[in-house]
Amino acid sequence: MENKNLLEIRDLEIQYVKDDETVHAVNKISVDIAEGETLGLVGETGAGKTTTALGIMRLITGPTGKIKSGAIKFNDKSILEIPEEEIRKIRGNDISMIFQDPMTSLNPVMTVGEQIAEVIEIHEHISKEEAMNKAAEMLELVGIPGARKNDFPHQFSGGMKQRVVIAIALACNPKLLIADEPTTALDVTIQAQVLDLMTDLKNKFKTSMLLITHDLGVVAQVCDKVAIMYAGEIVEYGTLEDVFENTKHPYTLGLFGSIPSLDEEKIRLVPIKGLMPDPTNLPSGCKFNPRCPHAVELCSQRTPVTTEVTKGHRVQCLIAEGLVKFKENWEEENE
Repeated sequence: MENKNLLEIRDLEIQYVKDDETVHAVNKISVDIAEGETLGLVGETGAGKTTTALGIMRLITGPTGKIKSGAIKFNDKSILEIPEEEIRKIRGNDISMIFQDPMTSLNPVMTVGEQIAEVIEIHEHISKEEAMNKAAEMLELVGIPGARKNDFPHQFSGGMKQRVVIAIALACNPKLLIADEPTTALDVTIQAQVLDLMTDLKNKFKTSMLLITHDLGVVAQVCDKVAIMYAGEIVEYGTLEDVFENTKHPYTLGLFGSIPSLDEEKIRLVPIKGLMPDPTNLPSGCKFNPRCPHAVELCSQRTPVTTEVTKGHRVQCLIAEGLVKFKENWEEENE
C-alpha cells in the first residue's frame, strides 16, 4: 500500500513584479511528496527551485513577490488559505528548511545552543533550560559533542556549521524537511558525510524531504523521486529509476550528457549549449527550444502539454507527444 501524500502542489504559479517587468519564476508546476519520501528538485541556477521552496513555506511576500495561482496542500491543509498565525506555527515545526549557505544561516552573536533552543522554545513551549538540554541532544545527534552548545558559529568549520543548521531544522521533528542545496559550500568528503547524516536522520524521524540541488549524483544517492525543472516548469517527473534509466526529456538527457561518469568512457563531455532564458522574456512555445538539439519550427509555436509516458513518469515535450522526431545522433551534432 502506497503512503499518502504529505505535500501536494497543483498548478503553482509564482511571479515577481517590479516596475514594468514581470519575472515568471514558477510556471504552473505540480508535484507530490508522500510520507517518508524524498523528492529531488533539480535544475540550473535560475530555474525556480528556491522560489518553489519559499512558496511552500509561504515566504513569498509583497510588494514584488506574489503567488499568482495554484494550490499547496500540506497534511490536508491548504497552505495558501490558512491564517498567518497558523502558518507561523507550521514553519520550523511541521515544515522546516535548511537554507543554502550555512556560513550565513547562523547568527554570529548567539551560541549554537541558543539558536537551536530558540526554535524548540517557540514551538514546544518549554523552559529555556529544557530547550538548552534538548539542543545539546540535537548536537549529539548530528555528531557534535553536546558540550559545544556554548560555542559560537565562528568556532566551527563549514561542515560543522552545516550540521548545526541541520540540528536546528530537525529540532522539532518536522514532517517535511526542505533542503536547499545543503552541500554546495562543502568539499566532497564533508558533502558525503552530511548527505549520509541527513539520510540517517530522515529514516530515524520518518521525515519527508524536498532536496533542491543541481547535482545529479546527490539525487542518485538520496532521492526516491525526481522533478527536473527548467525556466520555472517541471519538464520531467518520475521515480528515480524512471528519470535516470528511462530519460525522455532532451534537457534531462543534456544534464546527463554534460557530467563525467566513472562507469563509461567518454571522449568528451557534451555541454548544453546556451543559457537559461531571461524569466522576464521567456521564449514562445517550449521554453527549452532555443537550446534543444531536437527542436524544429513547431517547438517555438506550440507549448507542450504534460504527457504520461509510463505510470507516474511525466514529460513536457513535443517528442513525448509524438509531434517531433528524436534525433539519434544529437550528441555528435552538439559537439
